[in-house]
Amino acid sequence: QVSLVESGGGLVQPGGSLRLSCTASGLTLRFDAIGWFRQAPGKEREGVSCISSSGETTYVADSVKGRFTISRDKAKNTGYLQMNKLKPEDTAVYYCATTCDMERVNALNAWGQGTLVTVSS
Repeated sequence: QVSLVESGGGLVQPGGSLRLSCTASGLTLRFDAIGWFRQAPGKEREGVSCISSSGETTYVADSVKGRFTISRDKAKNTGYLQMNKLKPEDTAVYYCATTCDMERVNALNAWGQGTLVTVSS
C-alpha cells in the first residue's frame, strides 16, 4: 500500500481557488488510480473526483462539476485537485487515496491525515 500525504489546504475566501496535492512516498503511482474525498464537519465522507492510472477522469461529483479539476503528474508521483470558485459548503478535510472506491479505503484503513480547506471570509 502506497503512503500518501495531502497538502495545499488552507483558508480561502468564497470564489477563491486552491490546488491540493497528493504525494506518494516510496512507491510509484503510475499504475494506481487517484481518488479525492472530503468530509465536512458533522457529515459523512464523500467522493469528490477520481482519475485512472492512464490519466482519464472517471468521476466528478455533481456538487463540484465545472469548478474542480483532477489531474496527475506521474513523473512527480503526485496527484492534484484544482479547486476554483470555492463555496462555503466546500469546507472540509480533503483526503486522497490510490483507489476511487471509498469502501476499499475504509476496509484497508488507508486514510491519511488529510488537508483542511476552509472557505470563509
